[in-house]
Amino acid sequence: MEIVDLHRWDLTYADARQLQEQLAGQVRLCPIHGAVHTAAGLDCAFDKTRGKVLAAAVVLSFPDLEPIETALAEADLTFPYIPGLLSFREAPACLAAAGKLQTTPDVFLIDGQGIAHPRRLGLAAHLGLFLNRPTIGCAKSRLIGTYDQPAPQKGSHTPLVDAGQTVGAVVRTRTGVKPLFVSPGHLCTLDSAVQWTLRLTGRYRLPEPARLAHHQVTMMKELTP
Repeated sequence: MEIVDLHRWDLTYADARQLQEQLAGQVRLCPIHGAVHTAAGLDCAFDKTRGKVLAAAVVLSFPDLEPIETALAEADLTFPYIPGLLSFREAPACLAAAGKLQTTPDVFLIDGQGIAHPRRLGLAAHLGLFLNRPTIGCAKSRLIGTYDQPAPQKGSHTPLVDAGQTVGAVVRTRTGVKPLFVSPGHLCTLDSAVQWTLRLTGRYRLPEPARLAHHQVTMMKELTP
């Protein structure tokens, strides 16, 4: 698929923060239009021994959730771990994997934050600007915001609020299991993000595209010499 050439990655920390504030103004929160026939998961892992970021993109059909395509990539680990700036560490490898796809997915589910971020530009929102496709952040943990626990039943969700703004939802994707922190990335609303997260979730906590992408990067890491 085609990737937008948005900006370079060799930035100082101050420049990266300033760029996030600038790019956040380009994020569009709008309903997902048109039929969704394919959904992709994007995830990454770190091989600190080799100084690499490993990434996987897995495309599934919808509604049957059958795998269509998998693309793998790796990139040099050049940016340090700084909370709030993780997309500058992870995105290059994720974009390299997505760029290998022959399919252009209708929606991406990304292991990370969307606008639930101090500068409203988490990994899913940042990647969405490059991919120019609807993106949803499905994070396993909270970065910012306050919330009430959702009811224990699958499908229950409560608002995630930061500085008086609802930036995401805490979504129970499996009954009695820890919720996910879902937020819109780009070309998606919060309602759409919650709906599609639940539609794409099967028997596990993670939505199926994200779960299979996580499985692929885990295997990549285990198989690396």
